[in-house]
Amino acid sequence: MAANEHKDNKAPNAGGKGGQPLVIARTLAEAQRLKLDRLMRNPDKPAPIPDRHKQWTPRAPPEFVRDVMGSSAGAGSGEFHVYRHLRRREYQRQDFLDKMSSRYNKEQAYLDKVEQNRTDAEERTAKRRKKREKLKLKKMMAKKAKLDSKGDQEEAKSSSSSSEEEEEEEKEAEDDAEVPSFIMGKK
Repeated sequence: MAANEHKDNKAPNAGGKGGQPLVIARTLAEAQRLKLDRLMRNPDKPAPIPDRHKQWTPRAPPEFVRDVMGSSAGAGSGEFHVYRHLRRREYQRQDFLDKMSSRYNKEQAYLDKVEQNRTDAEERTAKRRKKREKLKLKKMMAKKAKLDSKGDQEEAKSSSSSSEEEEEEEKEAEDDAEVPSFIMGKK
């Protein structure tokens, strides 16, 4: 057989699996597109979701230190490196604790500020609500006073017209006094 021929006279796959050609991504966007294409070829297969990176925490200090040592001249030549390593680890632990406490303090300050802003906003809202209600009440009172004044004017007009009507009725009553009441149909 020739070197270029393959079994069953098929050409070899360029990309290996699945007969897909090998594509090299030149940009990050293209790499992301290729990953999405590969995931979408088989939608039933679960997509890998990486776990969240755990925050680095220093190793806890030993409960009981058996070999107490220092950097003194009496120690052996190999002991200094052990001491230096322990000292570096302790400094890292101290720095970590300081950073955690400062982060906690910052978070507390932020939460306090958010709470203060919320209470301030509620106070402003309450103050403005009270002002709106006061203006609404003032408008209602003005409207009521206006209606009352119109009612008084109408009553005055009606009272003047009623007084004229009363005078006419009195004149008619005087005229009717001469005529017996049973004839007029009045009681």
